[in-house]
Amino acid sequence: MSQPTKQHLIDPEICIRCYTCEMTCSIGAIEHDDTNVVVNPEICNFCMDCIPVCPTGSIDEWRVVRRSYSLDDQYGFSELPEQEDMTETGEDADTDMEAFDDAIAALLAEAHKGTGGKAKAPASAAKPTINLYNPGKPAGATVQGNYRLTDVDSDADVRHVILNFGSLPMPVLEGQSIGIIPPGTDDDGKPHLPRLYSISSPRDGERPNFNNLSLTVKREEKGVCSNYVCDLKKGDSVQVTGPFGATFLLPEDPRARLLLICTGTGSAPFRAFTMRRQRTLGANQGGMTMFFGARSPGNLPYFGPLKKVPQTLLHTHMVFSRIPGAPKEYVQDRMMVEQEAVADLLADPNTHIYICGLRGMEEGVEKSFTNIAADIGIEWQNLRDTMRGEGRYHVETY
Repeated sequence: MSQPTKQHLIDPEICIRCYTCEMTCSIGAIEHDDTNVVVNPEICNFCMDCIPVCPTGSIDEWRVVRRSYSLDDQYGFSELPEQEDMTETGEDADTDMEAFDDAIAALLAEAHKGTGGKAKAPASAAKPTINLYNPGKPAGATVQGNYRLTDVDSDADVRHVILNFGSLPMPVLEGQSIGIIPPGTDDDGKPHLPRLYSISSPRDGERPNFNNLSLTVKREEKGVCSNYVCDLKKGDSVQVTGPFGATFLLPEDPRARLLLICTGTGSAPFRAFTMRRQRTLGANQGGMTMFFGARSPGNLPYFGPLKKVPQTLLHTHMVFSRIPGAPKEYVQDRMMVEQEAVADLLADPNTHIYICGLRGMEEGVEKSFTNIAADIGIEWQNLRDTMRGEGRYHVETY
């Protein structure tokens, strides 16, 4: 009987090719080609350092196998293989099957311990296109516009960038990302890796029925790609990879109620969600509630347009932490103020929760959900894991 072993894998459908895991791995167990990011089973020591840095959870995948999937196997994956049947039969089967089964059960339990369940797309979401373009064969786009979204005197330079793909197909869904490849090379003389940005326009384009899309990009002081994108001019050419992402998607069910929680440029996918529903459903939908945090109104992307969205479509709570003379307030604080409305959403099986923005927001949001759920007799961790398993709970933080 062959000895089973645990293997660390990466889900190619969910992975957005940000390569953060590869840069985090100190022993060089993670690598990539133009198609997939993979884990070398001969090097990986299950240290778990790569797990918390992954923004999508695609890195948190495990299988119990008799023979490890090779790098060539993994590079050929378009989706993860199912857990193989570990039952031994036939003449070579060990007589101590009970001990063997116990070993398999222990390995499976260890492999899935603490994952909280695999992220899933909403059941009604459209089927996404994944990894159509890669660094070896990128798509070419032309800049149609680059507009500043935040006040000139604010400390956040956030841009709305529109890319046109001409006759080249770029099928994207709300909640997906694309990669932008900045020109030049890194300190080692290698071409820069793509930087991922969430799409902030609906699937039919920034302008309806045009083959274009928009991005929401914040300039970072030492950000190679963010400075490149924020400085783009109309008519410039850009190399693009993607699309990426198969779970952080908009439900097509008009009855779905959306609870959206974001900070800064984490608003990008929610702008796409809002525009899609506005164009296709209007007021005939389950409603959307958004908690949107920033330092001040001048730092908040889409501040003006958001105020014009009808409350029947989107109920927005704009939360600011740096208003002179006012106490600091964060999204989790406003959630507690609005806990009755949040509790109503938590109790509704039609509710979908999306959290997007800075990773530091997660802990506070989790505490608010825990407290609000407890007040209505619900254990938040169990509810969260149930919602994740049903494709109704989604987190993308960075």
